[in-house]
Amino acid sequence: MMSAIANAMPSGLEQTHAEEYGQYPDASVQPIARASDGLPDGSVQEDCGAVVAASPAMQRVLEQVRQIANLDIPVLLLGESGTGKEVVARLIHNTSCRAHRTFMKVNCAALPSELLESELFGHEAGAFTGATRAKPGKFEICQKGTILLDEIAEMPFAPQAKFLHVLQDGEFSRLGSPFPKRVDVRILAATNVNIQQAIAARQFREDLYYRVSAYSIYIPPLRARREDIQPLVEHFMRSWAKRLGRPQLPVSPAFLAACMRHPWPGNVRELENSMARYVICGNEVQVVSQLHRTSGDGGRPLREEPGEACALPGDLKSRLRSLKKEAEREAIVHALDMTRGSRKDAARMLNISVRALQYKMLDCEITHSQAAPHFEP
Repeated sequence: MMSAIANAMPSGLEQTHAEEYGQYPDASVQPIARASDGLPDGSVQEDCGAVVAASPAMQRVLEQVRQIANLDIPVLLLGESGTGKEVVARLIHNTSCRAHRTFMKVNCAALPSELLESELFGHEAGAFTGATRAKPGKFEICQKGTILLDEIAEMPFAPQAKFLHVLQDGEFSRLGSPFPKRVDVRILAATNVNIQQAIAARQFREDLYYRVSAYSIYIPPLRARREDIQPLVEHFMRSWAKRLGRPQLPVSPAFLAACMRHPWPGNVRELENSMARYVICGNEVQVVSQLHRTSGDGGRPLREEPGEACALPGDLKSRLRSLKKEAEREAIVHALDMTRGSRKDAARMLNISVRALQYKMLDCEITHSQAAPHFEP
């Protein structure tokens, strides 16, 4: 089955759908979606994590998940660290026909080459020093299920050829064994690294990239989708209060204003940690002071002038317009970077026409130098 999938997969950037928008949850709480239920509109809660769809940006990501959840092809999740790539991967699995099977995550950057091969493919007794007994790998354990290969662009070069063989032929051999094993596993991959640069540096195989990126979803950073911040604050307040057995604390307009101003370099993960810190210490001034220290904004006080705090909802209309433009600009620059400056390929990745891309480049003031390749081919 895996070989049939591999042979049917489109190749090249023309078939890659690296979208411009990002991820995460809505304030409402719904049961986790399964393959039999389909993907509900709005938010989806999963365990202690959630996908917030308060923004049109996140609705776009959910629509992409609806499109590919039951298509048994590899999916590549792109985005900065902390944006929620694993959460989206779990959502894809839980809304697919494999939802009742195993989901496993493997961090490709955490292990050296030999240990990663053993982790993925297993080994026989005596395969290497210390291998006193045979051990199945993640592919065997995850038969009929889904594997998320996190930080795939940082996978050591040696195991990449063996992994490519799994994608192409649906079979592998344990370390120390001459006998191939058949496997039927769906592959999801994630990275916060520019894969094209890794390919140019000969750190990642180009043929493997085309195999794992049959469909790509780009998850923008939280600073480019600030309309998700307030529902995320509310969600994490509820989830951490429940997890720690504490009462929910009020979120003042000034606290929310501080969250809206913060650049969130750690993205959703940083926001969740800040809300957990607030639930634990119960002091919003202390939490915001920590944000000021990390953002370097000069320690702006939490307590705003009354007019400024009250003006926040009204200000959001103009702010969201500028944030939408900022998100579009970042998505276009990213697509041009991923396609080595090719406007035709970038337009295909963004699912818009070349003419529309050119108009948006003018509107976002993206210069010719910014659209040029960032590295040598």
